[in-house]
Amino acid sequence: MNNKLNILWTNADPVTAELMVMMYAHNSIRNSWWEDVQVIIWGAPTKLVAEDVHLQQLIADAREAGVKFSACEACADQLGVKSKLEELGIEVKFWGSPLTEIIKKNEHLITV
Repeated sequence: MNNKLNILWTNADPVTAELMVMMYAHNSIRNSWWEDVQVIIWGAPTKLVAEDVHLQQLIADAREAGVKFSACEACADQLGVKSKLEELGIEVKFWGSPLTEIIKKNEHLITV
């Protein structure tokens, strides 16, 4: 059984970020609902993460628990936040091909 969850986070609403993305990702690891959780930050949330100190703390807490975070490099470059995301310890890479593979392999994917 594939026990990995990918969360594709594209919604820059801070309430959704806190009460869905962060809450579910963190609790998924904490409660062993999934062995491996990866949050893919794509689009507007890259800027939100770079600017929102509260969200940065939630990400740090989730990372400490074992949640992996990665951001779209094209988005981060276009929004001017790549260095800030890297400073926060978030992997930044081009996600087009890897996301396509996740979809083609029918891996578990939630899109928010």
